[in-house]
Amino acid sequence: MSTQEALALGLATTAKPTPAPRRRIGLGTWLLPTYSVMALVFLLIPIVYTIVFSFNISGKSNIAWNGFTFANWTNVCDQQDVCAAFGASLLIGSISTVSATILGTMIAIALVRYRFRFRAITSLLIFLPMATPEVVIGAGLAAQFLSAGVPKGIGTIILAHTMFCLSFVVVTVKARVASLDPALEEAGRDLYGSPRQVFLRITFPLLLPGILAAALLSFSLSFDDFIITYFNAGTVQTFPTYIYISATRGIPAQANVIASAVFFIAIAIVVISQVAAQSRRKRLGKTP
Repeated sequence: MSTQEALALGLATTAKPTPAPRRRIGLGTWLLPTYSVMALVFLLIPIVYTIVFSFNISGKSNIAWNGFTFANWTNVCDQQDVCAAFGASLLIGSISTVSATILGTMIAIALVRYRFRFRAITSLLIFLPMATPEVVIGAGLAAQFLSAGVPKGIGTIILAHTMFCLSFVVVTVKARVASLDPALEEAGRDLYGSPRQVFLRITFPLLLPGILAAALLSFSLSFDDFIITYFNAGTVQTFPTYIYISATRGIPAQANVIASAVFFIAIAIVVISQVAAQSRRKRLGKTP
C-alpha cells in the first residue's frame, strides 16, 4: 500500500459523520393549523347549540336546558307561528329565485354576447346592489313603496328580494356564459339547427350548471335575508324576522328543529353533488 493510499484510508476512518440538519419549527407551521381549528370551532358552536336545543324540553323559553325529548321533531307545527313563518320564507324564496334566475340569465347572456348602447352603464347598475349596504337598499325600497302607495306585504318582499338577488345571478351566470366555446354553437348552426334548437340543445345544457348554482345562491340569500325583509314586510312574518322577535325570550325549540333540518338538508345536497361529480369524473376518466 502506498503512502497516499494509507493517508486517504486514515482520513476516511477518522472523519466524523456529518450531523443531520435540525428541523426548524417556524411560527407558520403551527399558527395556521391552530387558527383554522379555532375558526372552525367558532363557526360550529352556534350550529351545535341550535341542534342540541332542538331536543330540549322547552316551556315559555328555550334558554336553559330542561331535558331531552324527540317531541319537538315529531310535532314541529305545535308552534303554529314557526310553521307559518317558515312557509312564508319558502314561498318568497321560491318565487324570488325563479324571477331573479330567469331575468338574471337573460341579462347575463345579453351582456356577454351582444353589443349595445349603455352596455357598460347597465353592467355597473347591475353590480351596484352588491356593493350597497342592505340597510340602504331596504330603506330606499321602503320609501319608494310608501311614495307609490304600495301596501307592504309578500308582494313587496318578493320585489325587493328579486332586485338584490338579480345581481348575484348575473355575476354567476355571466362567468359561465363567458367560458362557453362559440364553436359548439356554430357547429349546431352548421348542422341546420334553428336558433331555438341550438339554444335548447347546446347553449342551455352548457349553461345549466351555472344557472343551478345561481338559483341555489339566490334562494339561500332570499331565505336568510332579514334587513331588507324587515323594512318591506309590513305585517308578514318570515322565518328570520320570527327568529329575531323570539330571540329576546328564547327561540322556540321548534324553530331550532326547522333550522337544524335546513342545515342537514344543505349538507346532504352538498355531499350528494360532490359524490355525483366525483363519480362522473371517474367514469369519464375510464372512458377510452
